[in-house]
Amino acid sequence: MSEVAARSIVERLRAKGFEALYAGGCVRDRLFGLEPHDYDIATNARPEQVESLFPRTVPVGAQFGVILVLEQGAEIQVATFRGDGAYLDGRHPESVVYTDAKGDARRRDFTVNGLFCDPLKDEILDFVGGRDDLKAGILRAIGNPSERFAEDKLRMLRAVRFATTLGFTIEPATWDAVKRHAAKIHAVSAERIRDEFCKILLSPNRLRGFDLLEESGLLREILPEMEPLKGCDQPPDFHPEGDVFVHTRLMLSLLKPEASLPLVLSVLFHDLGKPATRMVDETGRIRFNGHEGVSERMSLTILQRLRFPNEVIDAVLPAVRLHMSFKDVPNMRVATLKRMMARPTFDDELELHRVDCLGSHGMLDNHATLIAKREEFSHEPLIPVPLITGNDLIAMGWKPGPQFAEILQATQTRQLEGTLSSRDQALEWLAAEFSESGGQ
Repeated sequence: MSEVAARSIVERLRAKGFEALYAGGCVRDRLFGLEPHDYDIATNARPEQVESLFPRTVPVGAQFGVILVLEQGAEIQVATFRGDGAYLDGRHPESVVYTDAKGDARRRDFTVNGLFCDPLKDEILDFVGGRDDLKAGILRAIGNPSERFAEDKLRMLRAVRFATTLGFTIEPATWDAVKRHAAKIHAVSAERIRDEFCKILLSPNRLRGFDLLEESGLLREILPEMEPLKGCDQPPDFHPEGDVFVHTRLMLSLLKPEASLPLVLSVLFHDLGKPATRMVDETGRIRFNGHEGVSERMSLTILQRLRFPNEVIDAVLPAVRLHMSFKDVPNMRVATLKRMMARPTFDDELELHRVDCLGSHGMLDNHATLIAKREEFSHEPLIPVPLITGNDLIAMGWKPGPQFAEILQATQTRQLEGTLSSRDQALEWLAAEFSESGGQ
């Protein structure tokens, strides 16, 4: 739908005598054999001319010559060819001047993003050598890399993202500039940093992205909490792989390509509390008592700092907080197991446990137990409709209070374990169990 809409917009602009071309990422992706996520159009038509030609438009960046055109159910950005003035805030140009396609290409970030395509002639316009770099798998800044990154600091993270998602090598001068300017990434808003960071983490090639973030110095700027993991040694009998940083990186490498964002974040954050809780007991063994709670608090700080939405926060924090509970699976009551498996975050928690084990001692006994239990419990709801409610307790003469929750949970525990299977049984058990407790 996007391509149909984009072609229609190009045709209308051309019919009115304007130049109009596909621009940037959609051209790169098409040449690279990927389906573009969206289509952008560059034109010599001014913003007001674009608005006059199309009935439904939104001036999303009219000061920069960008108009969003709503066409055939798609949203297409149409931007006037421009050159940028000074970037005073490290993100946006102070002013723009309208130019031609060649001038527009030269103000863009990387050569592979500076390509244009005439869809009516099926012709590529390349003013910056992007086609050769695309064939060679090279990510190269257009012009002087330091100038490009000084203009827009987010381009450093975009360099890592494109190298990760496309599998490209970053050209040496471009890479050196990323490393030199990494500490300036804080000029970019937290939301923009978060969005690029997430795209890196969600790539099946996320380990390469993580390594590039680390080697460039961007990781310690975005997640300074990870620096103390380096050199934080662990008991070798459980962690022969090395320190906590090595363990975390190894876990990333073991994730499945389609891993969710909360899962990848929980891998990164689950052991953040280890340096602060590290101790050596009287036997000489290294311990990290309570590190999961410290990790949870640190995770919350990071997630809020990077402006993650509540649904991500609510998925990451339980996985971090509860990751150590999986060691207790062999001794858990059936009711406890069912409650654990009924958590909405359980699938990610289970996968976190799997890579945690494979990234350390390698023992997957508890994981296998949970897989078997999931099959065993699959024929009925993990948490069935309660046999009784608070209204039943009131009808029995109980006064509402804190004990209600305890009694209902105790009843549910027996229901989950099969010792109570009907409302009548539950009421009979309650009458016998609590008749002398002083509750009635």
